[in-house]
Amino acid sequence: MDLWAVVPVKKVDRAKERLAPMLRPETRRALALAMLEDVLAALTATPGIAGLIVVTVDVAARRLAATYGARLIEAGARDGHTGAVTAAASVLAAEGRAGMLTLPGDIPLVTPAEIAGVLASHPPAPSFSIVPSHDEQGSNAIACSPPDAVPLRFGDNSFYPHIQAAEASGIRPNIVHLPGIALDIDNPEDVVSFMRVDSATRARAVLAKERMQLAGGFRR
Repeated sequence: MDLWAVVPVKKVDRAKERLAPMLRPETRRALALAMLEDVLAALTATPGIAGLIVVTVDVAARRLAATYGARLIEAGARDGHTGAVTAAASVLAAEGRAGMLTLPGDIPLVTPAEIAGVLASHPPAPSFSIVPSHDEQGSNAIACSPPDAVPLRFGDNSFYPHIQAAEASGIRPNIVHLPGIALDIDNPEDVVSFMRVDSATRARAVLAKERMQLAGGFRR
């Protein structure tokens, strides 16, 4: 399929600032890296992924990505999620790659089986597949064939605009609902939902180490 995975990563010392009421800065940083590793581990364990690109300028994230054999790109990394993914899509398109699958680095419950499910359901090019966030507002996974088939613009309410962008590009969107990919960790409520799911993720280990207890919310 020659479909490459792309994961954009912001500087981890600025990651997850909306979790500040419940997590100390050092814990937020550790959580960001743990979630990233959960995502990278799932991607590298998925058959059918042609390669892995991590778009970031963060030193710790680059070091972690390198241990998973990721190709590192800095272009677009300072331009937010949209800029990072768009830059990677342009690189892949220029190289003649068949497609791109992009996921964020904050969906620790993602599994190789879910990623394989996206690949299996992804139609022949030109095509566009999308996995919405749990609230059907965000876009937690997108597959495009070719990589730049649809203009992407991420944000808190990007799901329906992405559907419209695909249709405007003459492509019928393939919508896939997957619970692991759907749960991104952005705010305290997401942490509560995440901790209700029994998992062996690195992200859960970070939160457990912090001795946080689920009892009307999490407390330091």
